[in-house]
Amino acid sequence: MLIWIIFAVMTGAAVLSVLWPLGRRQPPIFADTAGAASLYRAQVAEIERDLGRRLIGAAEAEAAKAEAARRLLRAAEVEAAPAGDSEPSLRRRRAASAIALSCVPLLALLVYGAYGSPSMPDQPLAARLKSDAAGQDFAIALARIEAHLAANPNDGKGWSVLAPVYLRQGRFEDAAKAFAAAIRLDGPTAERHAGRGEALILAAGGVVTVGAREALAEAVKLDPANPRARFFLAIGQEQDGKIPEAIASLQALLAGAPADAPWRAPVTARLESLQGPADSAAAAIAKLPAQDQSAAIRGMVDSLAARLGEGGGTLAEWSRLIRSQSVLADRPAALKSLATARERLAADPDALAALAALAGELGLQEASR
Repeated sequence: MLIWIIFAVMTGAAVLSVLWPLGRRQPPIFADTAGAASLYRAQVAEIERDLGRRLIGAAEAEAAKAEAARRLLRAAEVEAAPAGDSEPSLRRRRAASAIALSCVPLLALLVYGAYGSPSMPDQPLAARLKSDAAGQDFAIALARIEAHLAANPNDGKGWSVLAPVYLRQGRFEDAAKAFAAAIRLDGPTAERHAGRGEALILAAGGVVTVGAREALAEAVKLDPANPRARFFLAIGQEQDGKIPEAIASLQALLAGAPADAPWRAPVTARLESLQGPADSAAAAIAKLPAQDQSAAIRGMVDSLAARLGEGGGTLAEWSRLIRSQSVLADRPAALKSLATARERLAADPDALAALAALAGELGLQEASR
């Protein structure tokens, strides 16, 4: 409360210092009115003496007296102007001063109340600096990093910082290139290889490509427990039609996961999607002899093809079917599924790009002719 009183006093003093002169009468220009009259009388006496000595004629004497009188009148008019301020004029100036003195602080308070933060407590300088740093404009910070790397392309640590940012922004191709640069310049790590694998998968619309598999395999070599690499490798098994192996991989990943691991939820959801109605069938296939597993897997693939042939289907489902048919060496079926997928997903440019990448990976380019 004290600070508001201080602010009010300071504001009033500032306004008053500006408006105070408007409420006062103007001081006379000449401090001694009698002095001007005395000077006039002395001039007239001097003229009379000159006339008596016949130094000037009568006409000249009259002209000189008239000029002296005019000077006296001018002096009187100048003096009378400020001193003759009317009382109404003076009251108007004082009223304007009073209104300004009261309205200026009131207006300032209203504006601050509407657009300021009067209820926010004071914050120490260190806290303000920390808050400002946390609230920096992200786009500006990213532009600075990119500008730095443009000038210093061999800064491996800079690429390591930028790669995950690109991945979170959805700039998957840029993220894959940034991860590759970080690996080349700053050395390979499991996280960098896993990040590159994920970026390649997302850039391909969810398809685990050959390049992604290689990156994920390198990550597992460096860290066999790396959850990101193991998760996407399990998705690759799923897309290959190896459902039992994918289920086993995800179960093993969850078995060794900490209870509070943030990635448990997506892994569990993926596992449940695989273990749905086909859980018993997948378990049964896993128990079959090796020579019989191929036929059982073919039956599951044919079932998926029949379901998708009836209509609909997501990019992931079509990619899994095409990849499974290709793995089973059923090229005609893979080509047919690829063509159908392109028709169904024609309105999605990203899906078409992912299908084109899958066709190139599996050698199915004929379907694009």
